Amino acid sequence: MHYVYLIEGRDEAHYVGCTKDLRLRLEQHNAGHSPHTRKFRPWKLAAYIAFPTEAQAVAFERYLKQGSGHAFAQRHFWTKPND
Repeated sequence: MHYVYLIEGRDEAHYVGCTKDLRLRLEQHNAGHSPHTRKFRPWKLAAYIAFPTEAQAVAFERYLKQGSGHAFAQRHFWTKPND
């Protein structure tokens, strides 16, 4: 399986990624291995979606990082400030 994951960090930071090993990838983000996410540690998993193929996962990740997909993620996946 391939996963698209959404994580939330300090200061309401959001990150969308794609991986085959979800647990390991979250550990890597929290250990500071990614320069893009290092300064917003600790990260917590907000949501993940499993796909049978890497191509499907990459396509959905790309969608979530663009205009309408970004708005979709905002409405359905990210924690609201009053939640």
